[in-house]
Amino acid sequence: MTPSTSAAGGREPAAQEAGSEPDPRRWRALWVTLVAGFMSLLDVTIVAVALPTIQRDLHASPAQVQWVVSGYALTFALALVTAGRLGDALDRRRIFLLALSGFVVCSAACGVAPDIMLLVVARLAQGLAAGFMAPQNSALIQQMFRGAERGRAFGFFGATVGISSAAGPITGGAILALASGPAGWRWIFYVNVPIGILAVLLGRRLLPRIRRSGRGRVDVAGVLLLGLGVLAFMYPLVQADSGGLGRLWWLFPVGGVLLVGFVQWQRHLVASGNQPLLDLRLFSTVRGYAVGAGVGTLYFMGFSGVWLVFALFYQHGLHFSPLRSGLAVTPFALGSAAAAVVAGRMVERFGRLLTVAGLTGVIAGLGTTALLLRFVSLDIAPWVAAPALFLGGIGSGFVVSPNITMTLRDVPVRMAGAAGGALQTGQRLGAAVGTAALPGLFYLTLNRSGDYRGALVTALVVALVGMVACWALATFDWQRDRHHHHRHRKCPDEIANNPVHARQD
Repeated sequence: MTPSTSAAGGREPAAQEAGSEPDPRRWRALWVTLVAGFMSLLDVTIVAVALPTIQRDLHASPAQVQWVVSGYALTFALALVTAGRLGDALDRRRIFLLALSGFVVCSAACGVAPDIMLLVVARLAQGLAAGFMAPQNSALIQQMFRGAERGRAFGFFGATVGISSAAGPITGGAILALASGPAGWRWIFYVNVPIGILAVLLGRRLLPRIRRSGRGRVDVAGVLLLGLGVLAFMYPLVQADSGGLGRLWWLFPVGGVLLVGFVQWQRHLVASGNQPLLDLRLFSTVRGYAVGAGVGTLYFMGFSGVWLVFALFYQHGLHFSPLRSGLAVTPFALGSAAAAVVAGRMVERFGRLLTVAGLTGVIAGLGTTALLLRFVSLDIAPWVAAPALFLGGIGSGFVVSPNITMTLRDVPVRMAGAAGGALQTGQRLGAAVGTAALPGLFYLTLNRSGDYRGALVTALVVALVGMVACWALATFDWQRDRHHHHRHRKCPDEIANNPVHARQD
C-alpha cells in the first residue's frame, strides 16, 4: 500500500468511525458544533471594541489590556494541531465537550475577574479551550457527512468562520450599548455562559459516539517543537503594539529553526513507521490541501487586519461609537453569510473557480471602498461604501467556505482533526500577522501625515496586495485542476491508477 493511500491520501470511507449509515441526527449535531465554533471565533474580535472600557474600569496599562486580545489569540493558535491529533487518536466527542465546558467556565471567570492580571490569565485559559475545541468542529463534519452533504456542511462551517470574524465589532458594540455602566464589558463574556451550557447539554445528546481508536501515543517531541516554533512566531506579533516587533525580532529566526526541526522530526517518524503529530504527506499527496492551506493563510492576513483598521478609522477618525462603527461594516458580514451557504452547495460543481471569483469580488469590493472613503465626503462616505462592502462580503463568502471544503474534503477521516488543526493554525498565524501589521501601518502613516483617510487607504492597499497574491495562488490551482481534468478525459485509465490524484471522498 503506497503512502498516499495508507497515511495521507487514500480512499477511506467517511463513515468508518461513525458507522456504515449516516447518523440521522447529524444536521442537529452540526448546529451544536457551529454554535460553539461561532462563540470561540467571535471572541477573537469581539473584545477589541471593549478594550478602552476594560482599561478604565480595571486601571490597566495599554500593554496589559492588549493581552486580553492577544493572549487569547496566542493560546488559541498553540493548541490547534495538538488538539486535532488528540481528537484523531482518542475521542473527538469527548474532547469537544470537555473543551466547550472549559470555554464556558473561563468565560464566566473573565466576567468576574476583579483585576487585569486575573482577566488575562482567564483569557489565556479561554483561548486554550477554544483551540482544543476548534479542530474537532471540522473533524466531526468529516466524520458525520459524505459526498455532496459534506460540501453543504462545510458551507455552513465556512459561513460561521466568516460571520464570526466580521460580526465581532458590531456584536461587541451592541452589548456595550445595552449593558450600561463601567462594568458593562463583563457581559461580553457572560453572554457565552448560557449559550455554552445549552450547547454542552445538546452536544452530549446529539454528537455521535465512536469507539476509542487507540492509535498510538501522541508525539510529545513534535508537540514541543511545533508549539515552541509557533510561539516564537506569534509572540512578537501579539506584542506588536508595545514594540514587540523591534524588541523581539530575533524570535523569528528561532521559530524558523524550530519549525524546520519539527518537519525533520515528523519525516523521521513516518520513515520509521511511527505515528507523527502531523503527517506531512497531507501536503504532498492529498489533492488541494497544500494550496488550500496557503490560500487560507494569505487570505486571513488581510481579512483579519482590515476590521481593526476600519474600527480605528471610524472610532478615532470619525468619532463613531463602537456600535455605529460595527454597523458601518455590517454589509460585509451580511454578504459573507449569504454567499458562504450558497457556495457550499456549488463547490462540488465549480471547485477552485469559486475561490478565484470570490477573491475577485473581495479585491473589487475593498478597493472600491478604499476609493470612496478617500474621496467622498465623510458625511456620506460610510453609506456610499455600503454596497461595495456588501460586494466584498459576497466575495469573501465564496473564498472561506469553498476553500475549507476543498482543503479538507479529501483528507482521510482518521486524520481529519490534525489536518483541520494545521489548516486553522495557518489561518491564526495569518490573522496574527494581519492584525499586527495593518494597524501598525495605519498608525505609522497617521503619525507622519495626520490624515486618517490616507492612513486607511495605505493599510487597505497593503491588504489588497496580499489578496492579489492569494488570488494568484488560487488561479494557479484552478488552472492546474482544469489541466488535470483535461488529462483525465484523454486518458482516464492512467489518471485513475495514479493514487496521488485519486479523489478521496
